[in-house]
Amino acid sequence: MTLTLSFVYGLSALFLSAQSAGDEIRAEEIRKLKTCLELIETDPEAAYEMSLAWLYEGNRPGARECKASAMIALGYYEDGALQLEALANAPDAGSTQTRAFHWSKAGNAWLQGGFPDEAILAFDNAFKLDSEDFNRYTYRAQAYLMTEDWERAEADLDISISNQPGDLAAYMLRATARSEQGRYDAALQDIDQAMAIEPENIDVLVLRGDIREAKRLSEE
Repeated sequence: MTLTLSFVYGLSALFLSAQSAGDEIRAEEIRKLKTCLELIETDPEAAYEMSLAWLYEGNRPGARECKASAMIALGYYEDGALQLEALANAPDAGSTQTRAFHWSKAGNAWLQGGFPDEAILAFDNAFKLDSEDFNRYTYRAQAYLMTEDWERAEADLDISISNQPGDLAAYMLRATARSEQGRYDAALQDIDQAMAIEPENIDVLVLRGDIREAKRLSEE
């Protein structure tokens, strides 16, 4: 199970930045970026073409984010992630919160592309800038799970769950981490919590079956 950041998620921080600065140019850039990110959901190729035209007009951060996001949606995860990392480090990237978001988005792209080590580094860089986004602990935990670092995955998920106790995905991921460590009863407790949130979720039911079977085999 891999979670992904919504492409439109980061607009709130940018919008507040534009409001406080009263920058009409920045506000127009945000409007275009919003259009691009919404277009990605339905037609990523058109969004990519939009990004190229926008870049031709000027190498604005919004245009670069538009291009990187479109590339990720088209399956070019590595290229998109690298471009987002470059944007996060660029002098014109924006606020600390915005830079952290770009790192998180890059981390998600690395995850989608199957590059967990690169994802962990990206999320680490995001945490250096903003430690208050508890969803990021869930994202980084997925990367730790991919590297079979069960203990670090569980530690991140402990933080995520303690701050967001209704996070279904976090309970499922922690159940997986605990099960892989042979702690089946603790894993099933997480499954119970997940089922309390969504009793009919098929993924939860399948995971419960897998953990029960692993426990049974361990007791033979």
